Amino acid sequence: MKQFFFLLLSSSVVSIMPTQAQQTENVIIITTDGFRWQEVFTGMDKIIADNSKFNQGDSTKLYKKYWSDDTLERRKKLLPFMWSTIAEKGQVYGNRLRGNLVNNANPYKFSYPGYSEIFCGYVDTAVNSNEYKPNPNTTLLEFFNKQDKLKGKIAAFGSWDAFNRILNEQRSGIPVVAGYDETGGAQPNANEQLINKMLKDSHREWDGECMDVFTHYEAMEHLKNKKPRVLYISYGETDEWAHAGKYVYYLDAAHQVDAWIKEIWDFVQADAQYKNKTTVLITTDHGRGDVVKANWTNHGQRIDDSGQIWFAILGPNTPVTGEQTASQQLYQKQFAQTLAKTLGLIYTAEHPVAIEISTVLKK
Repeated sequence: MKQFFFLLLSSSVVSIMPTQAQQTENVIIITTDGFRWQEVFTGMDKIIADNSKFNQGDSTKLYKKYWSDDTLERRKKLLPFMWSTIAEKGQVYGNRLRGNLVNNANPYKFSYPGYSEIFCGYVDTAVNSNEYKPNPNTTLLEFFNKQDKLKGKIAAFGSWDAFNRILNEQRSGIPVVAGYDETGGAQPNANEQLINKMLKDSHREWDGECMDVFTHYEAMEHLKNKKPRVLYISYGETDEWAHAGKYVYYLDAAHQVDAWIKEIWDFVQADAQYKNKTTVLITTDHGRGDVVKANWTNHGQRIDDSGQIWFAILGPNTPVTGEQTASQQLYQKQFAQTLAKTLGLIYTAEHPVAIEISTVLKK
Protein backbone atom coordinates (compact mmCIF):
# COMPACT_ATOMS: atom_id res chain seq x y z
CA MET A 1 0.00 0.00 0.00
CA LYS A 2 1.45 3.36 -1.05
CA GLN A 3 -1.04 5.67 0.58
CA PHE A 4 -1.76 6.47 4.19
CA PHE A 5 -4.94 7.66 5.76
CA PHE A 6 -3.70 10.31 8.15
CA LEU A 7 -6.05 11.07 10.99
CA LEU A 8 -4.50 13.45 13.45
CA LEU A 9 -7.54 13.77 15.66
CA SER A 10 -7.39 12.67 19.27
CA SER A 11 -8.21 9.01 19.86
CA SER A 12 -11.13 10.12 21.99
CA VAL A 13 -12.90 11.65 18.99
CA VAL A 14 -15.39 9.35 17.25
CA SER A 15 -16.33 9.53 13.59
CA ILE A 16 -19.41 7.57 12.56
CA MET A 17 -19.91 6.36 9.00
CA PRO A 18 -23.29 6.23 7.28
CA THR A 19 -25.08 3.19 8.69
CA GLN A 20 -27.62 2.24 6.01
CA ALA A 21 -25.58 -0.84 5.00
CA GLN A 22 -24.30 -1.51 8.50
CA GLN A 23 -24.85 -5.07 9.68
CA THR A 24 -21.82 -6.06 11.74
CA GLU A 25 -22.37 -5.55 15.46
CA ASN A 26 -19.58 -7.80 16.78
CA VAL A 27 -16.00 -8.51 15.76
CA ILE A 28 -13.80 -11.53 16.50
CA ILE A 29 -10.10 -11.32 15.62
CA ILE A 30 -8.09 -14.56 15.54
CA THR A 31 -4.36 -14.95 14.97
CA THR A 32 -2.22 -18.07 14.68
CA ASP A 33 1.36 -17.04 15.26
CA GLY A 34 3.87 -17.35 12.42
CA PHE A 35 1.74 -19.62 10.24
CA ARG A 36 2.97 -19.43 6.65
CA TRP A 37 0.92 -18.54 3.59
CA GLN A 38 2.55 -21.45 1.81
CA GLU A 39 0.67 -24.00 3.94
CA VAL A 40 -2.54 -21.97 3.86
CA PHE A 41 -2.70 -22.07 0.05
CA THR A 42 -0.79 -25.23 -0.88
CA GLY A 43 -0.99 -27.42 2.22
CA MET A 44 1.81 -29.67 3.42
CA ASP A 45 5.23 -28.83 1.98
CA LYS A 46 6.69 -32.06 0.57
CA ILE A 47 10.30 -30.88 0.74
CA ILE A 48 10.04 -30.08 4.45
CA ALA A 49 8.03 -33.22 5.20
CA ASP A 50 10.63 -35.41 3.51
CA ASN A 51 13.49 -33.92 5.52
CA SER A 52 14.32 -36.19 8.47
CA LYS A 53 15.54 -33.13 10.37
CA PHE A 54 11.99 -31.80 10.47
CA ASN A 55 9.54 -34.71 10.19
CA GLN A 56 10.24 -36.16 13.63
CA GLY A 57 10.94 -39.54 12.09
CA ASP A 58 7.33 -39.98 11.04
CA SER A 59 6.81 -38.86 7.46
CA THR A 60 4.27 -41.68 7.09
CA LYS A 61 1.94 -39.93 9.53
CA LEU A 62 2.35 -36.64 7.69
CA TYR A 63 1.55 -38.16 4.31
CA LYS A 64 -1.40 -40.14 5.60
CA LYS A 65 -2.99 -37.19 7.34
CA TYR A 66 -2.14 -34.23 5.12
CA TRP A 67 -0.92 -35.27 1.67
CA SER A 68 -2.68 -35.27 -1.68
CA ASP A 69 -1.19 -34.84 -5.15
CA ASP A 70 -3.94 -32.28 -5.77
CA THR A 71 -3.07 -28.89 -4.27
CA LEU A 72 -6.68 -27.91 -3.58
CA GLU A 73 -7.39 -31.20 -1.84
CA ARG A 74 -4.09 -31.01 0.07
CA ARG A 75 -4.79 -27.59 1.55
CA LYS A 76 -8.31 -28.67 2.47
CA LYS A 77 -6.93 -31.67 4.35
CA LEU A 78 -4.86 -29.31 6.47
CA LEU A 79 -7.47 -26.55 6.88
CA PRO A 80 -10.90 -28.00 6.15
CA PHE A 81 -12.91 -25.13 7.64
CA MET A 82 -10.81 -22.50 5.90
CA TRP A 83 -11.35 -24.09 2.50
CA SER A 84 -15.00 -24.88 2.97
CA THR A 85 -16.95 -22.37 5.00
CA ILE A 86 -14.58 -19.38 4.98
CA ALA A 87 -13.66 -19.63 1.31
CA GLU A 88 -17.28 -20.25 0.36
CA LYS A 89 -18.83 -17.53 2.54
CA GLY A 90 -16.07 -14.94 2.86
CA GLN A 91 -12.69 -13.96 1.44
CA VAL A 92 -9.14 -15.33 1.64
CA TYR A 93 -6.12 -13.17 0.72
CA GLY A 94 -2.41 -13.78 0.27
CA ASN A 95 -1.87 -16.45 -2.39
CA ARG A 96 1.32 -15.10 -3.90
CA LEU A 97 1.21 -17.76 -6.62
CA ARG A 98 -1.70 -15.75 -8.01
CA GLY A 99 -0.07 -12.36 -7.43
CA ASN A 100 -2.28 -11.63 -4.42
CA LEU A 101 0.21 -10.16 -1.95
CA VAL A 102 -0.12 -9.39 1.75
CA ASN A 103 2.90 -8.25 3.76
CA ASN A 104 4.12 -6.86 7.03
CA ALA A 105 4.73 -3.14 6.64
CA ASN A 106 7.06 -3.21 9.65
CA PRO A 107 10.67 -4.12 8.78
CA TYR A 108 11.21 -6.52 11.68
CA LYS A 109 9.02 -9.51 10.75
CA PHE A 110 8.57 -10.88 14.25
CA SER A 111 5.83 -10.94 16.81
CA TYR A 112 5.54 -7.78 18.94
CA PRO A 113 6.00 -5.44 15.93
CA GLY A 114 3.56 -7.56 13.92
CA TYR A 115 0.82 -7.54 16.54
CA SER A 116 1.37 -3.85 17.15
CA GLU A 117 0.95 -3.23 13.42
CA ILE A 118 -2.27 -5.26 13.37
CA PHE A 119 -3.81 -3.39 16.28
CA CYS A 120 -2.45 0.10 15.67
CA GLY A 121 -2.88 0.26 11.91
CA TYR A 122 0.53 1.88 12.00
CA VAL A 123 4.22 0.98 12.02
CA ASP A 124 6.08 2.41 14.98
CA THR A 125 9.72 1.56 14.24
CA ALA A 126 10.58 2.11 17.90
CA VAL A 127 8.65 -1.10 18.62
CA ASN A 128 11.58 -3.31 17.72
CA SER A 129 11.76 -6.03 20.34
CA ASN A 130 9.58 -8.79 21.76
CA GLU A 131 10.59 -7.45 25.17
CA TYR A 132 9.39 -3.93 24.35
CA LYS A 133 7.64 -1.96 27.07
CA PRO A 134 3.83 -1.57 27.21
CA ASN A 135 2.70 -0.29 23.84
CA PRO A 136 2.70 3.53 23.86
CA ASN A 137 0.34 3.64 20.86
CA THR A 138 -3.45 3.60 21.09
CA THR A 139 -4.61 0.25 19.75
CA LEU A 140 -7.84 -0.46 17.93
CA LEU A 141 -9.13 -2.38 20.96
CA GLU A 142 -8.44 0.61 23.21
CA PHE A 143 -10.22 2.86 20.71
CA PHE A 144 -13.20 0.49 20.71
CA ASN A 145 -13.27 0.54 24.49
CA LYS A 146 -13.75 4.33 24.41
CA GLN A 147 -16.95 4.06 22.38
CA ASP A 148 -20.16 4.14 24.40
CA LYS A 149 -21.71 1.17 22.64
CA LEU A 150 -18.59 -1.00 23.06
CA LYS A 151 -17.10 0.13 26.38
CA GLY A 152 -16.58 -2.76 28.77
CA LYS A 153 -17.43 -5.29 26.06
CA ILE A 154 -13.90 -5.96 24.78
CA ALA A 155 -11.71 -8.92 25.78
CA ALA A 156 -8.45 -10.50 24.66
CA PHE A 157 -6.96 -13.97 25.18
CA GLY A 158 -3.47 -14.97 24.10
CA SER A 159 -1.16 -17.90 24.72
CA TRP A 160 1.83 -15.52 25.01
CA ASP A 161 2.18 -13.31 28.06
CA ALA A 162 3.51 -10.38 25.98
CA PHE A 163 -0.06 -9.46 25.06
CA ASN A 164 -0.41 -7.70 28.38
CA ARG A 165 2.18 -5.25 27.02
CA ILE A 166 1.21 -5.32 23.34
CA LEU A 167 -2.38 -4.33 24.17
CA ASN A 168 -1.30 -2.23 27.18
CA GLU A 169 -3.81 -3.81 29.51
CA GLN A 170 -3.18 -1.36 32.35
CA ARG A 171 -3.74 1.82 30.34
CA SER A 172 -6.46 0.55 28.03
CA GLY A 173 -8.63 -1.04 30.68
CA ILE A 174 -9.21 -4.06 28.45
CA PRO A 175 -9.10 -7.42 30.24
CA VAL A 176 -6.22 -9.41 28.74
CA VAL A 177 -5.73 -13.04 29.76
CA ALA A 178 -2.30 -14.01 28.44
CA GLY A 179 0.13 -16.82 29.07
CA TYR A 180 -0.38 -18.21 32.56
CA ASP A 181 -2.79 -15.51 33.72
CA GLU A 182 -5.86 -16.88 35.47
CA THR A 183 -9.17 -16.44 33.70
CA GLY A 184 -12.57 -15.40 35.02
CA GLY A 185 -11.53 -12.32 36.99
CA ALA A 186 -12.38 -12.05 40.67
CA GLN A 187 -15.31 -14.47 40.42
CA PRO A 188 -14.47 -17.30 38.03
CA ASN A 189 -17.26 -19.76 37.32
CA ALA A 190 -16.81 -23.50 37.83
CA ASN A 191 -15.40 -24.08 34.35
CA GLU A 192 -12.97 -21.18 34.70
CA GLN A 193 -11.84 -22.46 38.09
CA LEU A 194 -11.11 -25.84 36.50
CA ILE A 195 -9.22 -24.23 33.61
CA ASN A 196 -7.15 -22.21 36.11
CA LYS A 197 -6.27 -25.32 38.10
CA MET A 198 -5.34 -27.30 34.99
CA LEU A 199 -3.25 -24.38 33.71
CA LYS A 200 -1.40 -24.15 37.00
CA ASP A 201 -0.63 -27.88 36.96
CA SER A 202 0.17 -28.16 33.25
CA HIS A 203 3.50 -28.88 31.62
CA ARG A 204 5.23 -25.62 30.68
CA GLU A 205 6.96 -26.18 27.37
CA TRP A 206 7.85 -22.51 26.92
CA ASP A 207 8.55 -19.62 29.27
CA GLY A 208 5.63 -17.18 29.29
CA GLU A 209 3.53 -19.13 26.81
CA CYS A 210 0.89 -21.73 27.57
CA MET A 211 -0.47 -24.43 25.30
CA ASP A 212 -3.19 -23.18 22.95
CA VAL A 213 -5.82 -25.49 24.41
CA PHE A 214 -5.98 -23.33 27.54
CA THR A 215 -6.28 -20.10 25.57
CA HIS A 216 -9.05 -21.55 23.44
CA TYR A 217 -11.19 -22.79 26.31
CA GLU A 218 -10.68 -19.58 28.28
CA ALA A 219 -11.85 -17.57 25.29
CA MET A 220 -14.80 -19.85 24.54
CA GLU A 221 -16.01 -19.68 28.13
CA HIS A 222 -15.86 -15.89 28.00
CA LEU A 223 -17.59 -15.78 24.61
CA LYS A 224 -20.46 -17.97 25.77
CA ASN A 225 -21.04 -16.33 29.13
CA LYS A 226 -19.87 -12.71 28.87
CA LYS A 227 -20.90 -12.12 25.25
CA PRO A 228 -18.24 -9.53 24.31
CA ARG A 229 -18.84 -7.27 21.34
CA VAL A 230 -15.15 -7.46 20.37
CA LEU A 231 -13.03 -10.53 21.12
CA TYR A 232 -9.40 -11.23 20.28
CA ILE A 233 -7.87 -14.73 20.44
CA SER A 234 -4.19 -15.44 19.74
CA TYR A 235 -2.94 -19.00 19.29
CA GLY A 236 0.82 -19.48 19.51
CA GLU A 237 1.81 -23.09 18.95
CA THR A 238 2.28 -22.80 15.18
CA ASP A 239 5.22 -20.48 15.83
CA GLU A 240 6.70 -22.42 18.72
CA TRP A 241 6.70 -25.78 16.94
CA ALA A 242 8.14 -24.16 13.82
CA HIS A 243 11.02 -22.67 15.78
CA ALA A 244 11.60 -26.14 17.22
CA GLY A 245 11.75 -27.56 13.67
CA LYS A 246 8.89 -29.97 14.38
CA TYR A 247 6.85 -29.93 11.19
CA VAL A 248 4.40 -32.60 12.38
CA TYR A 249 3.42 -30.54 15.42
CA TYR A 250 3.37 -27.32 13.38
CA LEU A 251 0.83 -28.77 10.95
CA ASP A 252 -1.15 -30.42 13.76
CA ALA A 253 -1.33 -27.09 15.59
CA ALA A 254 -2.64 -25.32 12.47
CA HIS A 255 -5.16 -28.10 11.86
CA GLN A 256 -6.38 -27.75 15.44
CA VAL A 257 -6.72 -23.98 15.17
CA ASP A 258 -8.83 -24.49 12.05
CA ALA A 259 -11.10 -26.84 14.04
CA TRP A 260 -11.35 -24.31 16.87
CA ILE A 261 -12.30 -21.55 14.42
CA LYS A 262 -15.10 -23.82 13.22
CA GLU A 263 -16.25 -24.24 16.82
CA ILE A 264 -16.25 -20.46 17.30
CA TRP A 265 -18.16 -19.89 14.06
CA ASP A 266 -20.70 -22.61 14.85
CA PHE A 267 -21.39 -20.96 18.21
CA VAL A 268 -21.62 -17.52 16.63
CA GLN A 269 -24.13 -18.71 14.06
CA ALA A 270 -26.26 -20.40 16.71
CA ASP A 271 -26.42 -17.44 19.11
CA ALA A 272 -28.98 -14.63 18.74
CA GLN A 273 -26.52 -11.84 19.61
CA TYR A 274 -23.95 -12.98 17.06
CA LYS A 275 -25.76 -14.76 14.24
CA ASN A 276 -25.34 -12.91 10.92
CA LYS A 277 -24.06 -9.88 12.86
CA THR A 278 -20.44 -10.89 13.44
CA THR A 279 -17.31 -10.30 11.36
CA VAL A 280 -14.39 -12.70 11.92
CA LEU A 281 -10.85 -11.82 10.77
CA ILE A 282 -8.17 -14.53 10.82
CA THR A 283 -4.52 -13.76 10.17
CA THR A 284 -0.94 -14.06 11.41
CA ASP A 285 1.69 -11.72 12.82
CA HIS A 286 4.50 -12.64 10.39
CA GLY A 287 5.55 -15.26 7.88
CA ARG A 288 8.55 -17.60 7.77
CA GLY A 289 11.34 -18.43 5.36
CA ASP A 290 10.75 -20.53 2.25
CA VAL A 291 13.19 -19.57 -0.53
CA VAL A 292 15.78 -21.40 1.57
CA LYS A 293 13.68 -24.30 2.90
CA ALA A 294 15.70 -24.62 6.09
CA ASN A 295 14.54 -21.11 6.97
CA TRP A 296 10.93 -22.27 7.40
CA THR A 297 11.76 -22.55 11.09
CA ASN A 298 12.57 -18.88 11.45
CA HIS A 299 11.77 -15.30 10.48
CA GLY A 300 13.03 -11.76 10.99
CA GLN A 301 14.93 -9.03 9.16
CA ARG A 302 17.53 -11.40 7.76
CA ILE A 303 14.89 -13.59 6.08
CA ASP A 304 13.28 -11.46 3.39
CA ASP A 305 10.32 -13.70 2.62
CA SER A 306 9.28 -13.93 6.27
CA GLY A 307 7.36 -10.68 5.88
CA GLN A 308 4.82 -12.44 3.63
CA ILE A 309 1.49 -13.05 5.36
CA TRP A 310 -2.19 -13.81 4.61
CA PHE A 311 -5.64 -13.18 6.05
CA ALA A 312 -9.21 -14.41 5.78
CA ILE A 313 -12.43 -12.64 6.64
CA LEU A 314 -16.12 -13.41 6.69
CA GLY A 315 -19.13 -11.53 7.98
CA PRO A 316 -22.21 -9.61 6.89
CA ASN A 317 -20.26 -6.61 5.58
CA THR A 318 -17.94 -8.71 3.40
CA PRO A 319 -18.84 -9.69 -0.17
CA VAL A 320 -18.64 -13.43 -0.80
CA THR A 321 -15.78 -13.61 -3.29
CA GLY A 322 -13.72 -16.50 -1.89
CA GLU A 323 -10.02 -16.85 -2.66
CA GLN A 324 -8.70 -13.60 -4.08
CA THR A 325 -6.92 -13.89 -7.42
CA ALA A 326 -6.48 -10.24 -8.36
CA SER A 327 -2.93 -8.90 -8.46
CA GLN A 328 -2.68 -6.47 -5.56
CA GLN A 329 -0.47 -5.47 -2.64
CA LEU A 330 -1.99 -5.20 0.82
CA TYR A 331 -0.42 -4.64 4.21
CA GLN A 332 -1.01 -5.80 7.75
CA LYS A 333 -1.48 -2.23 8.95
CA GLN A 334 -4.70 -2.00 6.91
CA PHE A 335 -6.55 -4.50 9.09
CA ALA A 336 -7.31 -2.07 11.91
CA GLN A 337 -9.24 0.51 9.91
CA THR A 338 -10.99 -2.26 7.98
CA LEU A 339 -12.31 -3.76 11.22
CA ALA A 340 -13.35 -0.36 12.55
CA LYS A 341 -15.37 0.31 9.44
CA THR A 342 -17.19 -3.01 9.68
CA LEU A 343 -18.61 -1.58 12.93
CA GLY A 344 -19.47 1.75 11.32
CA LEU A 345 -16.58 3.58 12.99
CA ILE A 346 -13.49 5.39 11.80
CA TYR A 347 -10.49 4.46 13.93
CA THR A 348 -8.60 7.56 15.00
CA ALA A 349 -5.53 7.83 17.18
CA GLU A 350 -2.60 10.08 18.04
CA HIS A 351 -0.68 8.32 15.24
CA PRO A 352 -1.50 7.91 11.52
CA VAL A 353 -3.81 5.02 10.62
CA ALA A 354 -3.54 3.17 7.29
CA ILE A 355 -6.52 3.13 4.94
CA GLU A 356 -8.97 0.23 5.00
CA ILE A 357 -9.08 -2.63 2.50
CA SER A 358 -12.00 -1.57 0.34
CA THR A 359 -12.71 -4.97 -1.22
CA VAL A 360 -13.56 -6.37 2.23
CA LEU A 361 -16.45 -3.90 2.69
CA LYS A 362 -19.76 -3.90 0.85
CA LYS A 363 -20.35 -0.65 -1.01
